[in-house]
Amino acid sequence: MRHARPFRRPAPRRSQAGMTLIEIIIVIVLIGAVMAVIGGTIFSNSDKAKYKLAKTQLNQVAAQIEQYNSDVGDYPRSLEDLVTDPQASGWLGPYVKKEQLKDPFNHPLQYAAPGQDGPFDLISYGKDGKAGGTSVDADLHYEQ
Repeated sequence: MRHARPFRRPAPRRSQAGMTLIEIIIVIVLIGAVMAVIGGTIFSNSDKAKYKLAKTQLNQVAAQIEQYNSDVGDYPRSLEDLVTDPQASGWLGPYVKKEQLKDPFNHPLQYAAPGQDGPFDLISYGKDGKAGGTSVDADLHYEQ
């Protein structure tokens, strides 16, 4: 008959004891580098998406300006007239929410009536919020 031995775990070898502090630091640095590269790409794409959204927003606000004109018989004096009643006969607004008067970069839309080449100008100055620029900083003009 065999004698039962109690189960004993083998002692871990020194090489299996875990990661050293240096190894942990190297892994953290590598993860940080990967996140920096991925994060830069994500934020770059985010700005491009906001720029495209600003184009869509200009079209939506312009459509509401035209609706205001259809109701009142004139173009609004300012974009604020789309939100609050300017005491104009025929006003059926609000035509937009106040938040829609800022572009996706949180800069106010620029409006002028009459416009240079049409009844009104509607402009987003892009990411930098200044006239001019290139790429996502370029101005967006509503094309009538």
